[in-house]
Amino acid sequence: MLLTISTTHQPATDLGYLLFKHPDKCQAFDLAFGTARVFYPEASDTRCTAALVLDINPVDLARGKAGANRQTLAAYVSDRPYAASSFLSVAISQVFRTAMTGRCEQRQDLADTPIPLVAKIPVLPSRGREGFLRGLFEPLGYQVNVRRLALDDAFPDWGNSAYFDVELSHSIRLSDLLSHLHVMIPVLDDDKHYYVNEDEIEKLLRHGEGWLSTHPLKEEITSRYLKRQRGLTRDALAQIAAEEVIAETSDRETSEDIIEKPISLNQQRLETVVSTLKANGVQKIVDLGCGEGKLLKLLLKEPTFLEILGMDVTYRSLEIAQERVLEKLPTHQKGRLQLIQGSLNYRDARIAGYDAATVIEVIEHMELDRLKAFERVLFEFAKPKMAIVTTPNVEYNVKFENLPIGKLRHPDHRFEWTRAKFQTWAQGISDRSKYSVEFGSIGNIDPEVGAPTQMAIFTIAN
Repeated sequence: MLLTISTTHQPATDLGYLLFKHPDKCQAFDLAFGTARVFYPEASDTRCTAALVLDINPVDLARGKAGANRQTLAAYVSDRPYAASSFLSVAISQVFRTAMTGRCEQRQDLADTPIPLVAKIPVLPSRGREGFLRGLFEPLGYQVNVRRLALDDAFPDWGNSAYFDVELSHSIRLSDLLSHLHVMIPVLDDDKHYYVNEDEIEKLLRHGEGWLSTHPLKEEITSRYLKRQRGLTRDALAQIAAEEVIAETSDRETSEDIIEKPISLNQQRLETVVSTLKANGVQKIVDLGCGEGKLLKLLLKEPTFLEILGMDVTYRSLEIAQERVLEKLPTHQKGRLQLIQGSLNYRDARIAGYDAATVIEVIEHMELDRLKAFERVLFEFAKPKMAIVTTPNVEYNVKFENLPIGKLRHPDHRFEWTRAKFQTWAQGISDRSKYSVEFGSIGNIDPEVGAPTQMAIFTIAN
């Protein structure tokens, strides 16, 4: 497998700084599935090219698999040695790991600057044919030149293959080019050589930050990158949608904040949660769906809360919480707070063993068919001594003058429940678990439609 990256930015040999690979050296890297080599076929002030060559042995790969003796001849006679695939994608991420982050201590200004780059892959499969290949890269600003390869040059009657000689040209940051290639190569091949689980969602979101959410083929990209696993694809698209909502809203207030601002509901909500936690004498708290850290900031003001963990599914929210909360703490206080990325739909040992869990205005952002998974994660696996769950009371929406009739309070809300529906849901959890449940109201209580926020307090039975 071969990938070359060229630039005419002058001096062109600055490409060596960006890749952290010196143009005068030929370097080899041992990978789990073969050997990657990086060298420079040309390196002058006017033009520089770096080549990544990946050597793998398909026979060794086939024989190394469990049950290889039952495989057909296709396991040995394959395109693996020469056609770009997820093997090349992994090699890019490992050999050019630092370059992909966009960091370059010696030349950070250069790393942040778009420069003319040309990437060439002589054998790139496209199971969606040429139109799909162009549809992946052209929306990102690339000039795409492709030549479809014959199935066999010696037998032209056999027709064309599903492989292309591809050249991608763009003035772009090198880190962005590498991220695009890392994602798109296995998407084009529509396969991966390794087991795909929820960890791949994190990789996709990290490498797709800033472009995937607005890409016209984001659904197909997500599905193929996650090996067409429906559950993973659905979770990834939900997270991408959440990132879109964050990007569209102001750093100061969300659309929900704007609607609820006249009654200062969010502040009332957070203060009620904090006072409930204090009244129950908890010391270790995990805030699930912590967002930008508004509750975390209040919790840190209470010295009785000794250990606080914030978890959210979106990296952008955690970055904001890092900047606004964690980094502003005095050095001696930073040990009280930890931020982690995670999904409430998957069992996670990191959130187990806490005195209390808070789930504040979170469940309404979940698809209804994912609530069962959330219930198991929280009440069966994490098992905090108490849990506080709040959610909007849809009956109260008629009181918001700036909310159109029939609309929900936030564009990312999948549902908003009546008081009866919420209490039925919470009581069902109590009936199926070792938790008892009490209900509370937050905000002004209207005699007809109740309070704007409803709260369930779950406590584990002794």
